[in-house]
Amino acid sequence: MAVYSYNNINSNYRKERKFMKNIIKTDKAPAAIGPYSQAVEVNGMVYTSGVIPVDPATGETTGSTAADQAEQVFSNLKNLIEASGAAMENIIKTVVFLKDMEDFAAVNGVYAKYFPQPYPARSCVEVARLPKDVLLE
Repeated sequence: MAVYSYNNINSNYRKERKFMKNIIKTDKAPAAIGPYSQAVEVNGMVYTSGVIPVDPATGETTGSTAADQAEQVFSNLKNLIEASGAAMENIIKTVVFLKDMEDFAAVNGVYAKYFPQPYPARSCVEVARLPKDVLLE
């Protein structure tokens, strides 16, 4: 596993580039459930942590179907992106983790409501298990 941080970059390059790290946090998206940030902005690029279908007000998982959970996930993501000062149309790449690839079409239907054309690049993979046993992240 390779981990890169702005401290790993040559110090002369850092001085020239002026790396600035800004932590994004909002009450309109679920709080982190571990030692990580909801999102981080570095030099105009926003990197989000995984977003799961948790109601930010209650901390409880919502929805029993993949489509219902997708609504909460993309609502949370939208709120997080907007807290960073960006918008959904600024997103260039997404990664969707599904517990069951049979939910692909249902999630696509919700996804298309939140992401305007031209759509971002996307990867979608089936995984064995997700935090809080949700159906997608």
